Amino acid sequence: MKKLGFLSFGHWSASTQSATRSASDVLLQSIDLAVAAEELGLDGAYYRVHHFAQQLASPFPLLAAVGARTRRIEIGTGVIDMRYENPFYMTEDAGAADLISGGRLQLGISRGSPEQVIEGWRHFGYAPGEGETDADMGRRHGEVFLHLLEGKGFAKPNPRPMFPNPPGLLRLEPHAPGLRERIWWGSASDATAVWAAQMGMNLQSSTLKADESGEPFHVQQARQIRAYKEAWKAAGHPREPRVSVSRSIFALVNDTDRMYFGRDESQDQIGVIDNMRAVFGRSYADEPDRLIEQLRADEAIAEADTLLLTVPNQLGVDYNAHVIESILTHVAPALGWR
Repeated sequence: MKKLGFLSFGHWSASTQSATRSASDVLLQSIDLAVAAEELGLDGAYYRVHHFAQQLASPFPLLAAVGARTRRIEIGTGVIDMRYENPFYMTEDAGAADLISGGRLQLGISRGSPEQVIEGWRHFGYAPGEGETDADMGRRHGEVFLHLLEGKGFAKPNPRPMFPNPPGLLRLEPHAPGLRERIWWGSASDATAVWAAQMGMNLQSSTLKADESGEPFHVQQARQIRAYKEAWKAAGHPREPRVSVSRSIFALVNDTDRMYFGRDESQDQIGVIDNMRAVFGRSYADEPDRLIEQLRADEAIAEADTLLLTVPNQLGVDYNAHVIESILTHVAPALGWR
């Protein structure tokens, strides 16, 4: 059994061919797709976060809205760029959204990916400390966030407060019990995957990874996951970790599917991103029988307990619900995912 979710980048465009022509369209359709996915039996609704772009950005209003409209489905991010975040305010936002959802948040956080502007985090008021890189700053913000989520008091109360205080040092409110164990780190390298395990975070690994051996993407990603699991075991954490991978997967079951994705002969690609040689994983699009065999050979999917299906959100809610239903009906049972 494997948990299956969707991952939406939340693009919008004024193009007449786009079903999402405004930010309002994307936000409202993101909620509607989560509702539809829950009805179909999907396990998770996850959203990308990008700043200075015509994509989903500030995640917590959306996560809270999805939480209020659904009852069962996990609600998450993949990922929140911690270089842009105030961990204290984020703790309050995350706590509120988690309580609204009844404890269903699964927050993916990370150092972040290349953004639309140069050093965009500076516009948000953040800068690396002396001797720090922006990646170091993102990990530092992440560590502070994890500590605050534990709910321990740290702030000295005012002796003459407006409202009565409980005894002792004060914590941030609202506190969401259990959320600390539902934080994931988006890792692009083996080393950061090991660090995430040491920090007691779940692991998110996407379709991009540092090319550390020249091997196929799924082989390198599977090795990364195994290194993470070994580091988790060595750290002695009391619970079992979770690991997700994301893939673009399309079962071609009708003429519309073939029109959109039937010419997809995707293979792994090599590129340079943030001065790092990276390998980008292939997409999967084929008739169900052939698709099943291709996915069966993906070593990283086999290692993960959660698979996030990246969806073409600009094609609208109905089509994306069809994409999800096709995977659940024609692919997942044959692979033992359902």
